[in-house]
Amino acid sequence: MRQGPLAGRYPAVAAMVTLALIPYLALSAAVDPLVPIISAQLNLSAQTMSLGFGLGNAAYAVGTVLAVQFAQHLPQRRMLLAYAVVLVVGSILAASAVNGTMFIGGHILQGLATSMLLIAAAPPLTIGFPRDKLRYTAVIMNMCVFGAVALGPFIGGVQAEAHAWRPLFWIIAGIAVLALLMAALTFEDAPPADLDAPRDLKAIGLAAVGCAAAFIGAAQLTTHSFTDPAALAPMVGGLALIVALIAYQFRARRPLLTVRTMLTSSIPVAGVGLALFAAAASVAATALTAEVFMQTYSPVQVGLLYLPELGGAIVMAFVFGAVISRRAMHYLPLVGMALLAAGIVVFRLAIPANQPLALLASLLTGLALGATVAPALFVAGFSLQSNSLQRVFAIIELLRAVAAFMVAPIFAHFAATAAGGLTAGAGDALWVGFGLSVGGAIFGVAVYVLSGARPQRPDLDQFLDGESPAWYSPPLLARLRPGLPAPITSSGATHPAVPVAQGPSSASPGPVLLAYDGTPRAASAIEHAAAELSDHRDALVVCVWQPVDVGFTPVETTHFDADQATEVRRVAQLTAAHGASLATRAGFSAQALAVEAAPIWKGIVETADEHNASLIVVGPHRRNGLLGHFEGSVAAAVVAHSTTPVLVVPEEHSCQTLS
Repeated sequence: MRQGPLAGRYPAVAAMVTLALIPYLALSAAVDPLVPIISAQLNLSAQTMSLGFGLGNAAYAVGTVLAVQFAQHLPQRRMLLAYAVVLVVGSILAASAVNGTMFIGGHILQGLATSMLLIAAAPPLTIGFPRDKLRYTAVIMNMCVFGAVALGPFIGGVQAEAHAWRPLFWIIAGIAVLALLMAALTFEDAPPADLDAPRDLKAIGLAAVGCAAAFIGAAQLTTHSFTDPAALAPMVGGLALIVALIAYQFRARRPLLTVRTMLTSSIPVAGVGLALFAAAASVAATALTAEVFMQTYSPVQVGLLYLPELGGAIVMAFVFGAVISRRAMHYLPLVGMALLAAGIVVFRLAIPANQPLALLASLLTGLALGATVAPALFVAGFSLQSNSLQRVFAIIELLRAVAAFMVAPIFAHFAATAAGGLTAGAGDALWVGFGLSVGGAIFGVAVYVLSGARPQRPDLDQFLDGESPAWYSPPLLARLRPGLPAPITSSGATHPAVPVAQGPSSASPGPVLLAYDGTPRAASAIEHAAAELSDHRDALVVCVWQPVDVGFTPVETTHFDADQATEVRRVAQLTAAHGASLATRAGFSAQALAVEAAPIWKGIVETADEHNASLIVVGPHRRNGLLGHFEGSVAAAVVAHSTTPVLVVPEEHSCQTLS
């Protein structure tokens, strides 16, 4: 299968995810002080600018649903490349905009591509690597989402101080180009997740129309009152459609989003609810207080006031990484809500112009955001099987986007129109945010208590294998529903037997290791090796596999869940067995072995060492086109890293292929 030279390398994939998520998320937090400058240079009214940013946020929310649908029917890693291209195009359009249409169109593409990249790239980074990498993934995900957001006010202030906006947007475009490059370098072809899944156009339509209407209505608050039908009607109608989407997915026999599973289980409900409360409450603690401080300080000074938020987010990201495999993970979101409530109170004391208190409040808010949303997301995800992770991320990001991006203009409207002025209005909004943070904490605790849920140490091995959730989550409100059956716990999951070849005796040479990935090229290499190696008849046919990215071409025609490790393992075993049958027909005495490894070459080399192979046989794939120059070769990597002799069968010898 096609792959880039950095495929399967965790640092490279992590860098790709980081670069893909930073541009839009940082920009969304940096753009507020730049709005007057952009409006003046592009001849846009404040209402039009608000509408443009609202549509960008709506695109971000809708992209989560689209990405899940595309993943079911289209090659997942190829689509990730396509999303990265869209991000580059949108970023360049926005940076080079000569009019409002060009700028808003680019910003919409940025929002759409960012959420689709999140849904396409984050689950493979989480479940596609061994468990020892999970703590680093937790840190990266937290930093991508909240580190970028925390840095936004500072970089926005620096640009506003220079009375310029294009340099920042061109830097964002450059980061997007780097993300595209890393997506190509880490490319590893992967099949669609489930070709049998329905094409749920109704769900996509409800999400698209609902989000667009809700965010357009919220954007109208720039020049309309809250009770004006021009603002209220689309907001209420859009939210009603989003509720209809949730209800439709709850009842659907084969839903696109895992709504029913999440909303009937206690720990996911607590996690998602707490994340939404935190997202809504944090708006008052950041955006509104920044507007108040702008009345006294310059944009760059205001940015510096919020810089401790970045430090807090970094600290809490590492704390999250340390507790992700412990019971303490359940308590971290609750600690975050307490920190958020404290930060909001300090912000209330800091306005209109107390710098020391503002710095302290910013630090507390950064710690709070790092401890709430991302940990709550993983708490919910660990409560379901790992093959649901993409859908879990999608529904949480959809709801979080609605909670955060819609609440911001509503709070801003009420603060700006308050009888006592902006400072008094912001103070009232802060108390509302305080109530939301306290209410979110109470909600989470109440769900746990009334459902009989308890903090548990996650079983990450079972979770990553796709066999079961990382812990048991009781039914929602189980203690109030005494008729529910007791949970059934299994003594152990059964695994399909993995054929393991025995190592050769010291008196005989080791077997020939035949690397087989299910492609005609690999089959041809087996045939050619049989013709050339008449004296070496013992063979070990190895199929290397990975969760999510798969790593081979299945030989069976039935579809399987690429996100579930046990399913991929089973299909890899069948593929290896098929390769062994080809080798037997060609004259070898062959055994089959399915090996989980990333990158693929590493699995081949290590298996050859373990079985004392006398020779490795690989058949490289032809690499054409632009991406061919960026793609790496499994064969070349095997040759570079193996101490065992390697026979590379060139493509010229593939005139005939075994079937």
